[in-house]
Amino acid sequence: MQDYAEGSPSQPLAAHVLCWSVHRIDALSSSYLHRSAPNGSVELVCEVGGQPLLVGPQTGPLVRTLSPGATVVSLRLRPESAAAVLGLPAYELADQIVPLDDVLPATRFLCERIATEPKRAVATLEGAVSAQLARRAATDRLVAFAVGRLAARASRVSSVAASLFMSERQLRRRLKAAVGLPPKALERVLRFQRFLSLAQYALASGAAPAQDGIAWLAAEAGYADQPHLNRECLRLTGASPGAFLGEAHEHCGCGHDHSASFLPVLRARSGLPAR
Repeated sequence: MQDYAEGSPSQPLAAHVLCWSVHRIDALSSSYLHRSAPNGSVELVCEVGGQPLLVGPQTGPLVRTLSPGATVVSLRLRPESAAAVLGLPAYELADQIVPLDDVLPATRFLCERIATEPKRAVATLEGAVSAQLARRAATDRLVAFAVGRLAARASRVSSVAASLFMSERQLRRRLKAAVGLPPKALERVLRFQRFLSLAQYALASGAAPAQDGIAWLAAEAGYADQPHLNRECLRLTGASPGAFLGEAHEHCGCGHDHSASFLPVLRARSGLPAR
């Protein structure tokens, strides 16, 4: 018994924020075990009534128990905007979860302004990001281009570096600083996001996520074959593709809206603008 919704950020933040989300667990429900896969982004997360957290770019699954009655509000940054918003090398937060005010002292009293009404809580988090952007440097455009190319199915690290007239070593250094992950790790995460987005699109269309077969999903997402997907899914989620998709169908097939996060991924895969 849970409700989940995503939405696009306010227009002034669209270049830096991918989406917001609100996840609510019914007060009469039992505790809910929430499993999330790495997405290449930094997220500002606050359980209403709790302490705001900063979730750095992850390379493995995050599993969290949500209590009955919990409401969790989050803001997901675009991968290339992490350092621009935070004002520090993003690799310092890789695979870390820290109190938000440890990194952004100006948000020390943010939890007192997080309202019990989710939309107001989203607005409060957006306000915190806007305040940061007003005093930070702009996003590295070359990094933004590289992230966009890695999000596309046909792109590989070597070809991305060549298209930017830089060495793979230079690309690695700039991506680690701006995004928090080296190119190969980011490529792995974004490829899995393509797989996940195809499954979520199927759910949003009223179909089973693997109705055309997991091998088809693997090929469409850019994996060499299904065993390749099997290995990566286990590494990134802690579950097999079948188990992971079954969990997604059980928890999200009731009408959860993930379109704000999966549509940009599908557009990038098709070569269309991500925003």
